[in-house]
Amino acid sequence: MPTPPSAAARDEPVIRDRGDACPGALRLHAADDGFLARIRIPGGLLTVAQASVLGLAADRFGDGHLELTSRGNVQLRGLDDGCGAALAGLLDTAGLLPAPGHERVRNIVATPLSGLDTPAEVAGEGTGAGAGDGEGVGRPDVMGWVRAFDGLLCASPRAAALSGRFLFAFDDGRGDVAALGPDVTVLGGPDGRALIRLGAAADAVELAAPHAARAALLAAEYFLDTADAAGTRAWRVSELPPEHPLDEAEFTRRLAAAGIEAAVVTEVAWPYAPPPRPWGAGTGNRTHLCVLPPLGRLSSEQWRVLVRVADRGARELRVTPWRTVILPSASTRRPLSGADLIESAGLVLAPDSPWESVTACTGRPGCAKSLADVRADARAVVDRARGPLPLHWSGCERRCGHPRGTDWVDAVATPDGYRLSVPGGQAPRHVTTPELGAALLDARTTSRTTPISHDAVKK
Repeated sequence: MPTPPSAAARDEPVIRDRGDACPGALRLHAADDGFLARIRIPGGLLTVAQASVLGLAADRFGDGHLELTSRGNVQLRGLDDGCGAALAGLLDTAGLLPAPGHERVRNIVATPLSGLDTPAEVAGEGTGAGAGDGEGVGRPDVMGWVRAFDGLLCASPRAAALSGRFLFAFDDGRGDVAALGPDVTVLGGPDGRALIRLGAAADAVELAAPHAARAALLAAEYFLDTADAAGTRAWRVSELPPEHPLDEAEFTRRLAAAGIEAAVVTEVAWPYAPPPRPWGAGTGNRTHLCVLPPLGRLSSEQWRVLVRVADRGARELRVTPWRTVILPSASTRRPLSGADLIESAGLVLAPDSPWESVTACTGRPGCAKSLADVRADARAVVDRARGPLPLHWSGCERRCGHPRGTDWVDAVATPDGYRLSVPGGQAPRHVTTPELGAALLDARTTSRTTPISHDAVKK
């Protein structure tokens, strides 16, 4: 299977001749179904009031839907031309635009369950959304770091020069968001310590956790200085040419100049944890819910159900980079518990749902480049095409929104069907739309070493 764009190796440096055109809340993107706004949600954290405003904006200016992104942000689609000022004003009243000059660079993901793994009577007794190795004992709550860092980022004139694609990650030590390929990773550790990693470096810099937010900003400024010296207009750390690398020793010197004591740690064994699974069970009167909207898209009515459940719980929502939403401390009291309300709205809480490992790009009618309505095709076969391998649907060869890594079945639209690719190097096969269900079932249940059946190949 071809390596996804997000994980593609680069043998030559990237040299750009233009600025970053990544959409934002103020810079709207023209799509086939109207304009698109992407609202950055640092750490995925939303208050009930902020979430309510996003639902209102979807109805007032857009197509009545909200989309979750792979960076824990929220998109509105189908916006009318000329609504930008009114939309910005509405978002500003909710505190969603604290620094207009920085709104596109607030790309911050964080461990969505950080601080929520205990106590056990809330977390679900070691399974589902509340689960983690050690149940979070001894892990820092990185959400405070996120808030501090967002304030520093928005106050830094230099940081406004970052690309809208530059990514920060605050991981509480379990290794979930650290695995998303961030440009700057803050990894919480024991005894009040933290590690800072630059790009995909094997080494890291260790420092006292109270300095983590400031150090992350200094790391971004170090990148900007290096990118300026390289002259290639790199947007991300991975795009820097080999002769202009980020060096941990130099970063340590910069930290020391800012009054932050730090030391290089070589060959760090980076942890890994999978994303939280859909979850609605629990013990006691409350539980943390992990809600999966199929293909990361909700109607405003479904969104308001999440807001209602959150309002009866911790009064916050956490949008994750895996297009799910965590609702902390939701009520389990029946009738109409939080889980009942959510499932009645058509959203997923079951960890064995066929939607759990299926993702898709926008497809038709929203994207002019797409050759198919991939979301409709995904819905048509989702129950018939279950399998252990995840599946991503793409409307064209750009394969937008593809998850990181290569252990995925790829369904890429063609003029007369789809091209299916599986891990392990087997030749892709082309199938017509009526053949999709059986072909995808075969592809998703075929091991990396088992030859693929070509019964459904379109000659």
